[in-house]
Amino acid sequence: MTNQEIARCLRQTADLLEIAGEDGFRIRSYRRAADAVEGCAEPVAGMAADPKRLQALPGIGRTMSGHILELVSSGELSLRQELLARFQPGMLDLLQVSGLGPKTVALIWSTFGAGTLDAVEALAREGKLRTLPRLGGKAEEKILRGIGVYRELSGRFRRDQAAEVLAVVQPYLERAPGVEAVTIAGSYRRGKETVGDLDVVLSGAGFPASGAAAREAVLRMPRVENILGQAENKISLRLHGGMQVDVRLLPPESAGAALQYFTGSQAHNIALRARAQKLGFKLNEYGLIRIEDGAMAAGADEAGIYAALGLAWIPPELREDAGELEAAATASLPQLIVPSDIRGDVHMHTTASDGRASIEEMAEAAWERGYAYIAITEHSQALAMANGLNETRMLEHRDRIRAAEQVVQQRHPGFRIFTGVEVDILADGGLDLEDAVLAQLDVVIGSIHSRFDQSLEETTARLLRAVANPHLGILGHPSGRLLLRRPAYTCDFERVAAACATQGVAMEINASPERLDINDVQARRCRQLGVGVVINTDAHHPRHLDNIVYGIATARRGWLEAGDVLNTLPAEEFLQRLRRRASAPRP
Repeated sequence: MTNQEIARCLRQTADLLEIAGEDGFRIRSYRRAADAVEGCAEPVAGMAADPKRLQALPGIGRTMSGHILELVSSGELSLRQELLARFQPGMLDLLQVSGLGPKTVALIWSTFGAGTLDAVEALAREGKLRTLPRLGGKAEEKILRGIGVYRELSGRFRRDQAAEVLAVVQPYLERAPGVEAVTIAGSYRRGKETVGDLDVVLSGAGFPASGAAAREAVLRMPRVENILGQAENKISLRLHGGMQVDVRLLPPESAGAALQYFTGSQAHNIALRARAQKLGFKLNEYGLIRIEDGAMAAGADEAGIYAALGLAWIPPELREDAGELEAAATASLPQLIVPSDIRGDVHMHTTASDGRASIEEMAEAAWERGYAYIAITEHSQALAMANGLNETRMLEHRDRIRAAEQVVQQRHPGFRIFTGVEVDILADGGLDLEDAVLAQLDVVIGSIHSRFDQSLEETTARLLRAVANPHLGILGHPSGRLLLRRPAYTCDFERVAAACATQGVAMEINASPERLDINDVQARRCRQLGVGVVINTDAHHPRHLDNIVYGIATARRGWLEAGDVLNTLPAEEFLQRLRRRASAPRP
């Protein structure tokens, strides 16, 4: 089991204990253990056999290490199963619904005995939830909307969840008999923020006819829950956790055609097949075939297929039939940003607010990843649950950041640590710290963390006022969404983006796989309007810095080049771009 899977099980157990009304200390112990497991730099599963190593992790004692050993060895935690049997398995679905936390679910259960989506939805439609303490009509409407969103998105998985599966599945398949190459296709390869399933192409000499041993290996793949279908050239499986994996077996001479075909998107493939037909070809998963004589024109690699059709190779992230064929035909495709273009990450938290590492630990992790600078951006005071900083604490922390920079520069000369803050945008659009304090910081990110229920007009006005503040440099996770959990708040993105362009405020692509906010369409619009983009991880632990790849995938889907992204600039140039805003006249 991966660290993320172990942590998820422990957090679910904590939620179920809270529903059961158990002691708060016991509930917190599971959540602390989940944090420790998730933040561990090495696989906890490999440590499970040695209780002393496990118990060296913060928050994990003898009892908790026993739970983790049970989880790793059996794949399940008996306490979690007992709690699910006591309530209903549907409780875990309810806990994923926006507006339904453990306390609310517990209240609904104790009052009505409702523990499934259907039962809670029925209560809400009958107007019964609004009669409960702490709830009301608006909360009831929010729960109904949340259930609708959950139903719409159920069966989909975030990119990091898909990556966890691939980290286990792909190396296994690469060792399967006769397999020469394993390539990932589908929406995952296109960089989509969520996926419904995983498409995997196996190529080997004589496949599919000679692929009997490979097919047997696929059927024995780790985590398989049941077999949905199998044929000579395709096997469909459902894994534990619900993800479907479709595996295709093809010969090397068709591997490129299969990769192109199964990468999609459907709209891109329809347009590409139409172009092929006009040029006298038939295009399918086996190859590009001349209609006139049935000869194979291309198929072994994707580039050959696109070239035969008079096109430059199109990066998978652009294959959405959104102008990429025309750009490929005229040699005007963008030079998409790549990970090595990023020179710094300027949105991260430390133990001063709700992070799990020190300033120096975050800086060291960034240096190890090849960065030249970071910014430490703690939460401001309005976010009390994240230990947000008021003016006095913020200035004290600014001094600690500067002192830490001097220490780090002794090991890594030239490395910069910028002072900063993620300041809350309040309900009226004001910022949560005084301008006099914001003026003394290098990087000011403004984010909304509350009052997501405002109308379109209210939220738009709120954001416009924030953008007008001369100290705001970056608009953080501008839509407020949490993927598969909470929809974006309503606002007029065009007006906000236009204001950012006028005022010189950048927009963030928050690379946390739970957010990926702004999305690809909005990123492309920023490029068109001339709004600078910053790709940040919003890291709360050094390991979170690796999430930058998810933000880069979103940027690539948005047609962004390195020149569109501010944190591809050297440190001083990056600061100058942000500081231009501070001297701009207030409208």
